[in-house]
Amino acid sequence: MKVSRSVLIQFCLLLVLPLVAYAAQRRVIIDTDPGTDDAIALFMAMRSPDLKIEAITAVYGAGGPIEQTLANALRLVEIADRTDIPVAGGAAGPLMRTRRIRPAKGGVHGVNGLGGVVFPEPTTKPVVTSAPQLIREIIHKYPHEVSIVVLGPETNLALVLREEPGLASLIDEVVVMGGSLLRGNATPAAEANIYSDPEAARIVFHSGVKLTMVGLDPLLDGGLSKEDLQKLAASDKKVAQAAAKIAAGLWAGVRAGPPMWFTSPKFVDLPDPAAMAAFLDRSLFQWEQLYVDVETSGELTAGMTVPYRVAPMRRSPPLLGQPETSSLISDTFKPNCSAAVHVDGPRWVKMMMDLLTR
Repeated sequence: MKVSRSVLIQFCLLLVLPLVAYAAQRRVIIDTDPGTDDAIALFMAMRSPDLKIEAITAVYGAGGPIEQTLANALRLVEIADRTDIPVAGGAAGPLMRTRRIRPAKGGVHGVNGLGGVVFPEPTTKPVVTSAPQLIREIIHKYPHEVSIVVLGPETNLALVLREEPGLASLIDEVVVMGGSLLRGNATPAAEANIYSDPEAARIVFHSGVKLTMVGLDPLLDGGLSKEDLQKLAASDKKVAQAAAKIAAGLWAGVRAGPPMWFTSPKFVDLPDPAAMAAFLDRSLFQWEQLYVDVETSGELTAGMTVPYRVAPMRRSPPLLGQPETSSLISDTFKPNCSAAVHVDGPRWVKMMMDLLTR
């Protein structure tokens, strides 16, 4: 039987295109403290065909102590049917400070970190390797190919970079959910992830890694509405249904507390999904190229992210009686990160809904 040339070409394309698509996937490690909005960001990543998730590494944080955040990460990979992704436990507390005391009822994330929504105990086990060691191994295995999306305190990554500073040059990109160009949410000055471990954040911001900062600033521009949550709940997809329950728990937790400057009455704000969206599609956001430093000495401002837009860039002058040193950082402007300032809300929401219902 003679096979036409067009049929043969189509057959070859069917064989080759999936391999091309797989090769085009971006390698990523997701460092996270699930956390309600972390859960939605993880679902987005795990449903994205564009990502090859090399590992999920857990850290203490918004979702509670490391034992709880690690268990939550394992729950989430099971819900998404992605138990092929290695999950590792990491830092139990900040580099130099005591861990933040969570409210008795868990604050906006609820007592279990997932908005009070109860899911079955995970049967999947974490890998034996610690999160910092696993990050180090993956970066060395795929130099210049792996990005890291940090959705919680930056302690795990800081431990890696403190141990091996040269690794920064082997990381493709670091996307941080943290900081603010305006004001904070943990304190008037500081955003919660940076506030949790200012010294770790400072190590990352000073490391020389290609850095993208998605802080609180874009959150006024978009989020999931009650109608969106209803659509997710009505979906026949397990991930969409779980996301709807978790986001509803976050909505209730936020509304039960004092109003935040970035919280809209129309939708639930989602910091970590914003960072994941920025990693997936930078064109959703408007950006500023800034030099950002992290305050570690201030009694009332620890964890504040201080943006410089022009030179000269200066620290505070030394106190009387201290050695006379220059406060000048640089007399020329040298940005160290791209900072998100606005997001196209409708396009961001469409991305989330498409991925969560995929």
